[in-house]
Amino acid sequence: MRRRLLATVLLAAAALLPAPTARAEKECRVVETTFKPADKLQLVVWLEDAAGNFVSTLYVTDAVGRRGIGNRPGRFDFNSGPRWPYGRRQTVFPVWAHRHGDTFPVLVFQNLEDHNLSHPFSHSSQEHFFCRPLRPDEPGWDTGTCASAIFTDKGKFDSVQTSRYPPREDIAMVDGVDDLSVAMFDQMNPLDMVSGATPAADLPFNVVWPIPPDLPPGDYVLLVEASKEYDFNATYNPTTYPEPTGIPWAEYGEPYRGQPSVVYRVPIAIGTEASRALTSSYAGYGDPDGQDGTLRSPDATIDTATPGSGAARLLLHSDGTDSFRVRVIARPEIDLADPGPASELRAVEVDQRSALFTFVAPGDDGLVGTVTGYEIRYRASTPITEDNFAQSSPLARAVTPDEPGQIQTFELTNLLPETTYHVGVRAFDDCRNLGPLVTTTFTTTERVAGEVDACFVATAAYGTPLANEVSMLRSFRDGILRQSVLGELFVETYYTVGPAFSHTIDHSDVLRHAARDGLAPLVDLVRGLKVEE
Repeated sequence: MRRRLLATVLLAAAALLPAPTARAEKECRVVETTFKPADKLQLVVWLEDAAGNFVSTLYVTDAVGRRGIGNRPGRFDFNSGPRWPYGRRQTVFPVWAHRHGDTFPVLVFQNLEDHNLSHPFSHSSQEHFFCRPLRPDEPGWDTGTCASAIFTDKGKFDSVQTSRYPPREDIAMVDGVDDLSVAMFDQMNPLDMVSGATPAADLPFNVVWPIPPDLPPGDYVLLVEASKEYDFNATYNPTTYPEPTGIPWAEYGEPYRGQPSVVYRVPIAIGTEASRALTSSYAGYGDPDGQDGTLRSPDATIDTATPGSGAARLLLHSDGTDSFRVRVIARPEIDLADPGPASELRAVEVDQRSALFTFVAPGDDGLVGTVTGYEIRYRASTPITEDNFAQSSPLARAVTPDEPGQIQTFELTNLLPETTYHVGVRAFDDCRNLGPLVTTTFTTTERVAGEVDACFVATAAYGTPLANEVSMLRSFRDGILRQSVLGELFVETYYTVGPAFSHTIDHSDVLRHAARDGLAPLVDLVRGLKVEE
């Protein structure tokens, strides 16, 4: 009732407000794709001509488009887990990857150990999106949240191998730590403009693509490729596609390779008149190993009856006339004004790791009509402006637009404690006209003491329990110190004071550097010892 009352008041007030900024009536042609995704999907939408020639990528989820999971250091069959940081996922969109025609240098770890989850701290800069690898029995596994800030090796370009996926473009190179290749990531990634937040599960989602004026009228084909980790069945499961053997830290993560990507295909005529087409079945599936772009014909190895699995990753949806998994409409669109501002943006709940926000939905044309979508981005420390908005981190989960005047909500997660963040929101319409940028600021709360790793100080100093240095110190503890009474007493004393000390240094870059300097002689000594496993 309160939401409807607010909407009525705002719409009534519209008659008393100045008209939206006057501009000439604008017309564009758009391709609108509608589907209802299941949970935890990676999605890409692209257009081909009737002869099968690639035209353009219309939309791709951020994990591939901005975060670069298709081309990052580490073997492709590494295990996976919540916000897993390593492993080039060449199996995510093999059909699209082999059709778009672009290639990029393959990323490898700086020390060339692509089979290892642990890498030197001197090669690892702070990670702002992915978490450290987790074991399935750790608390963060179920919540999908990062335990603390970590450091990862962003990799370097291999001089010979190529990938069909771009590198991530959401980071800046850290001098003296990252390889010079990192400075080129942003320039090489062509997908920033079409990358978008992951759609909410079980809700209709629209991808609206303004047709370039020079695209000739004719017959085209729209394709959607959907990928999902852990989508197991009798053919594709941890037994048939097991975790790699003989690698360090094998206890971290779980085998993720289930049913391969599935593709939906919709022929559509694009011209000056509106046209409509849809499909309720999938066209085929991609290579389970990601080695080729062949679209394999539907067969009994892919589930078709379980909602959210296999060919049913896009759920059946009805528009009141037809049922479909993918619907495509090509039509002209007339815009009278740019979208209005997302007003009253504020944080309503804030803790150490997350923040819940609300704002009042604007109109598609000023205060009238429902907008097509929102661009929501955030950054730490420095305010968001028009100049840096595109380089700020995007919201991980898309917000479904509501009618003007309704209260919209979104949540930011995996934040750092005691950190000031800046958030920006702007609406866009079908023709990708943008509304005004609206911003706000908030600060996360103080860190809450929780579980810590057994190598408290070393883990805090090096940012992750998987760092090579922490691994050596752990082996020294278990293989030498605990073999004598005095050594065991030292370990017990360390466990008494370690957590409090590590909590202190984990708050401060200066103290972390000092701790690493203090541990360096011990690390050098341990490196030269032969420790029994």
